[in-house]
Amino acid sequence: MQKEERRQPQGALAGTRVVDLSRVLAGPLASQMLSDHGADVIKIEPPRGDETRTLGPPFVDESAAYYHALNRNKRGIALDLTKPAARDVLFRLLEDADILVENFLPGTMEGWGLGYDDVLSKKYPRLIYCRISGFGLDGPLGGLPGYDAVLQAQCGLMSINGHPDTGMTRIGIAVVDIATGMSSTIGILLALAERSRSGQGQLVDLSLYDVGLSLLIPHAANWVASNRTPKLSGSGHANLAPYDKYRTTDGEIFLGVVNDGQFRKLCRAMGRDELGSDARFRANADRVAHRDVLRNEIETMFAGRKSAELCASLMAVGVPAGPVSSVPEAMTHRQTTERGMAVELDGYRGIGIPARLSRTPGAPQRRPPKFAEHTHTVLAEAGYSSDEIGRLVESGAVLETPRR
Repeated sequence: MQKEERRQPQGALAGTRVVDLSRVLAGPLASQMLSDHGADVIKIEPPRGDETRTLGPPFVDESAAYYHALNRNKRGIALDLTKPAARDVLFRLLEDADILVENFLPGTMEGWGLGYDDVLSKKYPRLIYCRISGFGLDGPLGGLPGYDAVLQAQCGLMSINGHPDTGMTRIGIAVVDIATGMSSTIGILLALAERSRSGQGQLVDLSLYDVGLSLLIPHAANWVASNRTPKLSGSGHANLAPYDKYRTTDGEIFLGVVNDGQFRKLCRAMGRDELGSDARFRANADRVAHRDVLRNEIETMFAGRKSAELCASLMAVGVPAGPVSSVPEAMTHRQTTERGMAVELDGYRGIGIPARLSRTPGAPQRRPPKFAEHTHTVLAEAGYSSDEIGRLVESGAVLETPRR
């Protein structure tokens, strides 16, 4: 693990203030990406805390590891927004905020008198408001709740994930939530770029449903062009061959051949030049049509070979191939550590930052906040006196410990 011991240079978003009302995954991931690049993110949790604090084991510092994966570099407070005094605190925090992120059930913010169209856009015309929901506000499903696995099923993602022998299955990560978080970050940055010209904020509207559909590449395009319903293909690819996993003597590797030149290199490296000119395998379309026969040929070529030496020899001649690794193997690989993709600071361990900027690289600089850890600092910065903070805590508008 790379250990981050000193504060890094300011990131690209230094000076940007984010008020983050979101919980669970998509919203917190978006705000963490902003905070990794220097934004000052104030995480405002509900009275019981972000749900991911309880999604364990395993636990780290009394909160689940899940929570720690999504909330570094943030400062934390907790508000009960059902109380007018808490909403007044939020208004105060928004006075110098650039971005607000929320993923409440549609209509919740409006019910609290915090709707974007009627209230916040008028009080804070430069505010960029990112709203994340399950299905958006319109359409027959508008306003309904949505969760990643449900959207994987409903958007067709499960229908193309799995093996014909075992059936459809959920993708093993919360891919819709993660993609929604990333899309939210992109939308926020687009709005920031436009604001630099117009001086005006705007609504950035994301739904898990829309993002889930956007992930159907190339399967939706294949269906539109052919009118054939995409089928389960296991680890293979509907449009490419050989693009699949193959067994070796000590495990499995994934072979990623994308063009005809790579296929001929594969055949040459394995001492089977004749396969590269075989009419059944000459072009990708031919290989897709004869993928089962091709699989048998490749399995024969790989028989008796070990994963590491096989991958090394193929990569050396320009054929993409990699071992099927476990999470521990991937996280401790030399490539991971030397690229700084495993980080450690103040007892926090996590995944590094994938987007690298040469002058303003960004960095993990602060472990995820404990519940309401920065209440007094954040409220004092907003102009509240110690006595005023005490009265807010006493009233229950501001919380210092989770409400059970």
